[in-house]
Amino acid sequence: MRRLGKAYTIDEIKALNLKGALYIRMSTDLQVESPENQNRQMLAYAETYGIEIVKIYVDRGVSGLTADKREQFQALIDDVERGRNDFGIVLYLDETRWGRFVDSREADYYRMRLERKNVICQTCDKPLTLTNNIADRIMTILKDESASDYSRQLSQKVFIGQCNLIHKGYRQGGHAGFGLRRMLLDESGNHKQELNIGQRKSLLTERVILIPGPPSEVAKVLWIYDQFITGFSESEIATRLNSEGWKTDLGRLWTRSTVHEVLTNEKYIGNNLFNRSSAKLKTKLKPNPENEWIRKNGAFIPIIDSERFYKVQEIIKNRQRKISNDELLDYLQKLKEQKGRLSAMIIDEAEGIPPSSLYSRRFGGLLRAYQLIGYIPAHDYRYIEINRRLRLLHNDITNDTISRLESICGQPFIVDPETHLLEINHNLYISIVISRCFRTSSGRSRWKIRFDTGLSPDITVAVRMNLDNQEIYDYYILPFLEFGKENLKLYEENQGLLDSFRFDSLDQILRMSININLDEVA
Repeated sequence: MRRLGKAYTIDEIKALNLKGALYIRMSTDLQVESPENQNRQMLAYAETYGIEIVKIYVDRGVSGLTADKREQFQALIDDVERGRNDFGIVLYLDETRWGRFVDSREADYYRMRLERKNVICQTCDKPLTLTNNIADRIMTILKDESASDYSRQLSQKVFIGQCNLIHKGYRQGGHAGFGLRRMLLDESGNHKQELNIGQRKSLLTERVILIPGPPSEVAKVLWIYDQFITGFSESEIATRLNSEGWKTDLGRLWTRSTVHEVLTNEKYIGNNLFNRSSAKLKTKLKPNPENEWIRKNGAFIPIIDSERFYKVQEIIKNRQRKISNDELLDYLQKLKEQKGRLSAMIIDEAEGIPPSSLYSRRFGGLLRAYQLIGYIPAHDYRYIEINRRLRLLHNDITNDTISRLESICGQPFIVDPETHLLEINHNLYISIVISRCFRTSSGRSRWKIRFDTGLSPDITVAVRMNLDNQEIYDYYILPFLEFGKENLKLYEENQGLLDSFRFDSLDQILRMSININLDEVA
């Protein structure tokens, strides 16, 4: 239908009696781009050229960085390629509604797929001429690149704003830690109130810093460091703390790993760290090298002196020297003989042996390491493989949810490395838990939801797996005020209002639009 040379006039286009479809993608950046407003503007555009709209595709609150999660966009492509369309032109408001693809060439790729089936792709921000010339093509490519560049600039601007706050000494999410407390500051920098676990700031102009906790806790942190320096292990220190009735800041028993966290976190010497991990523009969450960390030394009042802290780090560093594969397997063999069995938890809590994560990285999984020492777990391999797969799936679901939310809200989100909570706009905290499917002796399916009660997230996204624990079965989006006080057992069909919180996708949580004033962030 397109032609080279002279453009069609409006009357000539009307005479063609074109049938068209609308593609609408909601953006939370500007209210004027709501689906209703897009629809109204595009219908007016279609009326100008006498185009009869026979189909409307709408993606509400879905990221424009990729096409993967845009169900209606994919339906549009599929309808055309399978010949299920009775329209010859697709209208969309502008290039940004077609997509803010990280690689701008993707936008052209999807247009080409339609135009190969003789379906025209047309924005409503320029006249419809039905011409096909190099000038139009160059202009479209430039607009695609502009839409892609907008996403990169937005992400960078917000990141710079967050870095500025770090350099000013403000805390960016996460619980305080044993021996520390979070203090809320007003816009003038004055102390406003101490925040308990679960309490959040309510105004964008407020900030949070860390302050020393009760003197008894501060003294106990000093004791932990001194005990470690004199030769006591993390496990021995944890046993002593538990025997004396001490609990972590989250009200839990001490373990080797929680003691290790106190011994290695720079916040205890007053340093403020950020960007230790990141997941920007649809990339997976990944740890960043230390030279990319954002650090503000002396941001908070220290409760540990630098001499003690770095002496501990030197001890830990010497302990973590390069270990050969043979040595790793020898440690594992001795631990199996000592404990009678092996698991990731047993390895992580054992003294003098590297963490289970090192075995997984070095040997391609714990199962492979077990096989090399001739150990067969009491549970079958399928059970272990399911757990391993679910741990990987948890990361995939979390990363996907983060990137989709980032695209909707136009800002990168914070994932607390200690609690793994998603922090949105310093106001909404989300926990993602995955529930295996169990079969009872009668053959019925059951799921157990274990809430992060100590963290008090605002919302828990419970992901139920299917019968063979290979794929996601459905989701329960559970507000803390209604649930979260105790663990929950789910059946295939649940009584009361419980199933009203069940959803087939995460669209419900992704519809929570959050607008950010970037100038306030920066």
